[in-house]
Amino acid sequence: MTRTQRLLELLQILREHRYPVTALTLAEKLGISVRTVYRDIQTLQQQGVCIEGSSGIGYIIKSDYHLPPLTFTPQEINALTLGLNWVCHNTDSDFKKIAKSTLAKIRSVMPDKLKEHIEYQSFLTGPDEKDEAFFAELRHAINYRNKIEITYCDKNDRRSSRVIWPVALVYMEECWLLAGWCELRSDFRHFRTDRIVRISMLADKYNESRVHLLRKWRKQEGLSLDDEY
Repeated sequence: MTRTQRLLELLQILREHRYPVTALTLAEKLGISVRTVYRDIQTLQQQGVCIEGSSGIGYIIKSDYHLPPLTFTPQEINALTLGLNWVCHNTDSDFKKIAKSTLAKIRSVMPDKLKEHIEYQSFLTGPDEKDEAFFAELRHAINYRNKIEITYCDKNDRRSSRVIWPVALVYMEECWLLAGWCELRSDFRHFRTDRIVRISMLADKYNESRVHLLRKWRKQEGLSLDDEY
């Protein structure tokens, strides 16, 4: 790896993280010494890259700093295309449009040589398409912190009504799970979306920050960001 390639890789690692990354972590990822990391960060700062931090805290790129457009490897293109095609087949019509628009934007900035990896993708999703029931309503409730009241049918065909603070939609083995704070149980619960019989959007919003609620759910489930990203 040349020094230029290493500097670009360092930039890429920093832009992937929302929190400061220590010099030791950067050194391990790049296969270089901590001292070299310090020199490379200083070089990037001298070239105008807004990197903040220190040796004892870690380093992060300022959120308002605009880096040059991303470049992708063929393997990354395969992963992106597969993921976006999966979204087209397993969510609702609105998300399908968003996924197709995203893929078109990515394709528009790629060199012609790399566009082939989108057009001739070797990793495919199944042909069956479905429009998940209540998906749009659940996404809206999650985004805007609306409480919802659902009628839910469990595996024994028993129905119950719950007021839920929806926090996440999780795909598990060919079914979607709604994760949310259940007022009836005063705890987080998971509901298969294909067993939700009815949903009502309530005017009430829960007071807690959605991000804070999501963090509490992740902690309870033993999930970290590294599990997905």
